[in-house]
Amino acid sequence: MTRSMIAAVMILGAGSMLAGAQATVQVRPSHLNGPRELAEQTARAVVQDYVESWQTLRDALGQNRVEVLDRDFVGAVRDKIAETIQQQAKSGLRTSYQDRSHDIQIVFYSPEGLSIELTDEVQYDQQVFEHDKLLTTQHVTAHYIAVLTPSETRWRVRVLQAVTQ
Repeated sequence: MTRSMIAAVMILGAGSMLAGAQATVQVRPSHLNGPRELAEQTARAVVQDYVESWQTLRDALGQNRVEVLDRDFVGAVRDKIAETIQQQAKSGLRTSYQDRSHDIQIVFYSPEGLSIELTDEVQYDQQVFEHDKLLTTQHVTAHYIAVLTPSETRWRVRVLQAVTQ
């Protein structure tokens, strides 16, 4: 990934967040552990779609709306987030996430082109509300491993796993 591409992805990722609440996105050069070459256009699309999936996650959990997940999440990770949304809605809770920064590196591109793995050192703020009453606020720094798979129009998150350090 070239320096100009990294800068473009940083601007693209930051611009996809809501106005006034933009995350900074740093993309480190790819360190592929696989036989397939990664085109700049593919890397750019993966990073853009991944960063946008955090906005989708924020919207789904903040509004307790499972259907919002369908654009960006598939499989077990979608089901797990949907279950969380359903449980918090039953309890009268909602969770507000605001991602502050992402430090992303693509580490694997499958030979057949059906999955890309990346790592992300993400910082975000999390607030839990009961109805409209704020219960907790915390700042979180976490390391994630994500696997994305292509769909008709975009890359969708198939795995999003926090890794303890």
